[in-house]
Amino acid sequence: MEILKSLDNSTVVTSYELLVFKHFEFGFYINISTILVDKSELFIREYTDQKERNYSYHWQKKNGDLICRWDNAPYHKKVKTFPHHKHQKK
Repeated sequence: MEILKSLDNSTVVTSYELLVFKHFEFGFYINISTILVDKSELFIREYTDQKERNYSYHWQKKNGDLICRWDNAPYHKKVKTFPHHKHQKK
C-alpha cells in the first residue's frame, strides 16, 4: 500500500502504528497513528472505494493542540474549497 511505503521512507516519521486496515474487493479503510521527529502526531484515516473517498489527516502537537487538519467531511459545505478543506488553530 502506497501510504505505508511513504511512511516507511519518510525522513520525518519516527514511528507509526497501523490501528485498522480493512481491505474490500474495490477499496480499503485505514487508520494510522504517526509520531513525527518533532514529537508531533499525525492521525490518518481514509476510506476509499470505486465511488467515494473520505479522508482526515489530523496533525497535532504532542500536548494535543491542533496544528492542522485536512479532510473532506460532508458537513462543512460552507467552505469555499468544499469538499476538500483545511482547519488550523486560530
